[in-house]
Amino acid sequence: MVTGDRGEGGGGGRVGVGYQYPYTTLCKPPPDANMVDWASKNLNQHTQGLFRRRVSISNMLSWNRGSIKKPMLITSDRTIKKEACEMFKLVQAYMGDRPARLERRHAALLVVTKCWGMQGLRDELYVQLVRQTTDNLSLRSLEAGWELMAISLAFFSPSPKFRRYLEGYIQRHLEPSNDKKIMQHIMEQQDMKNKKNSKSRKKRKQNNEEEEEEGLPISTYAKYCYRKLQKVAVTGVKKGLRKPTLEELDQGRKAIVTPSLFGSALEEIMERQSERFPDRRLPWVQVQLSQYVLALGGAQTEGIFRVPGDIDEVNALKLQVDQWNIPENLGDPNVPASLLKLWYRELEEPVIPQSFYKQCISNYEDPEAAILVVQSLPELSRLVLCYFIHFLQVFAQPINVSKTKMDVNNLAMVMAPNCLRCQSDDPRVIFENTRKEMSFLRMLIVHLDTSFVKGII
Repeated sequence: MVTGDRGEGGGGGRVGVGYQYPYTTLCKPPPDANMVDWASKNLNQHTQGLFRRRVSISNMLSWNRGSIKKPMLITSDRTIKKEACEMFKLVQAYMGDRPARLERRHAALLVVTKCWGMQGLRDELYVQLVRQTTDNLSLRSLEAGWELMAISLAFFSPSPKFRRYLEGYIQRHLEPSNDKKIMQHIMEQQDMKNKKNSKSRKKRKQNNEEEEEEGLPISTYAKYCYRKLQKVAVTGVKKGLRKPTLEELDQGRKAIVTPSLFGSALEEIMERQSERFPDRRLPWVQVQLSQYVLALGGAQTEGIFRVPGDIDEVNALKLQVDQWNIPENLGDPNVPASLLKLWYRELEEPVIPQSFYKQCISNYEDPEAAILVVQSLPELSRLVLCYFIHFLQVFAQPINVSKTKMDVNNLAMVMAPNCLRCQSDDPRVIFENTRKEMSFLRMLIVHLDTSFVKGII
């Protein structure tokens, strides 16, 4: 999954440096997002020892070798209480902090599946991971904890009330300079612990250096988790009736090192495909899915782009496409059509970048001004948008509209949200801008000359 797997269980071995995500893609949490403040109001009171002394919040949020007898978070749900304690053991097993017969990948799958099916466990998991990645003196365990957090964020988000605090925790680990501090702290603590040990200083130093070479920097995990948290807060939990699979879990791990074709920036997608298709000027995934829709008769299918494809089939196709595979056994054009819409919608920066949004909604009634906006876009965004419009113009032809019942107005209505994003939280602004977004896209479908994209791939 990750380059250089950690054995059959999916864990240890050098994994490379990973993609260095630009800071411009990362948001900043509110300055008051303090985990300790949140914990003081929401954590269960744990006790220890013969006299049942209360465990301090700082200890409650620090790595623990033992098991827990009750959930980290206050809950009255008996099922959640039981599952939370069992889940903590699975988290420890994945991180290598507890002996287990279960392979690490299967431990992670159980964790993800439990939380996917029980919303009440999701915040509990993220709090457990915050705990097990705080003051953890084993680098391998620490990396595995961050890895499990990254995998989990590919399937479900924390609750809105906890999200800002998780953002704050992750944000404190974004700086690469923090990686050296983590390593220095681990080595200092291990040195202090081993002073009474009979091992020589040289042997201890060798062990520390060997551990230091393992895996990715924590800041790389943190940057990925931060971006994923922003994305999953919008897209929500993994949809469909089928439970998470090992293949999806493996793909989630791989995306930490290699940006996915979904949910990344256009520049990252082009960088990833440059090794495989160095001469392509458009994203492979965009072209392949568009052609797949047409090849399956999408231009003659009633309700295309309005009628969703089977969500489990869409998820399965997404998994295949992210591995550069286009299966040949699909018969429903609504499946690749739905995935194509998802690809546009999940782009980190929309096809029409946010910096051009105001120009678009200001010129939704002026064809010439709308075309000028398109011509002023960055080259890659302009090409991708023009291919997108050229594709929609095929469906807007009267001969196809007569069968799809999707005229230019319907096409603009269902596709505008996939290329223009309103940043306002005001319902009135959103409602008003929705109309302008649709009109702008309709203007492009009707008036934009896209004939030049026919020879571009």
